[in-house]
Amino acid sequence: MKKRQLLIAAYLYLGLSSCTAKSLEIDTQINIPIKPVNATENDSVWGKYYIGDILFEDKAPASEGSRIYHELITNPKTYITQQARTVLNTLYYSPKDSIVPVYRLHYSLEDQDGVSAKGGGNGDISIFYSTRHIAKAYVDKDASNVLFETRGVLLHELTHAYQLEPQGIGSYSTNKVFWAFIEGMADAVRLANGGFHGETDRPKGGNYMNGYRHAGYFFVWLKDHKDPDFLRKFNRSTLEIVPWSFDAAIKYALGQQYNVDELWHEYQVKMGDIQE
Repeated sequence: MKKRQLLIAAYLYLGLSSCTAKSLEIDTQINIPIKPVNATENDSVWGKYYIGDILFEDKAPASEGSRIYHELITNPKTYITQQARTVLNTLYYSPKDSIVPVYRLHYSLEDQDGVSAKGGGNGDISIFYSTRHIAKAYVDKDASNVLFETRGVLLHELTHAYQLEPQGIGSYSTNKVFWAFIEGMADAVRLANGGFHGETDRPKGGNYMNGYRHAGYFFVWLKDHKDPDFLRKFNRSTLEIVPWSFDAAIKYALGQQYNVDELWHEYQVKMGDIQE
């Protein structure tokens, strides 16, 4: 691929501004697919919303993962801002909603095991991303895989920064319902914005109480088949339903005629995981 084509491909994939694309320099051995992802599609709604001051810090500049990251993403703050707007647009109708405030977002690359994690609270949020994980994602020298994984992981962690939380049932570390909602919604936002490989990444069987992709794929199925605003309403339910529960939140979002366990059964049947 010629260098000019490579720059255009990176521009389209990352949804960067033209001025950013002009300054993008990438090793021509890295293969970036020409697959447009419009990361600025929500700018008209969320462009003026204060997402918090972004502090980007590379704590592992000598690592291979750091090198790969910076070759693919030359303006991390712009990139993080775009993904934050995507998350906000998925969780809320507009900036006029009751939104969890984020005043400071510290995003760091770190040379450690794991993938990524969100920490902090009260508007002061930290997110780390493992350079070891980046290097593993590039094991076949597939830049598209690194970009896909980096965006998906970022969408998940940013959801934790901006999502609402259940009330009246304890906390993330003390209540499994709370935990399943938090992690399920984060993977739902990731999936709803193309952050997983469709059916390939969908776990079979299990239960929505398993959180993460089990719940995330279920929530997006409800969005696709019951109500296109389901994720926004489900997020909002945490303000309206106290003490919060899955079934009460389902009824709030979809109607009193629905039951979460019956919907889970329907979902499993429709996906072919169980027999009617």
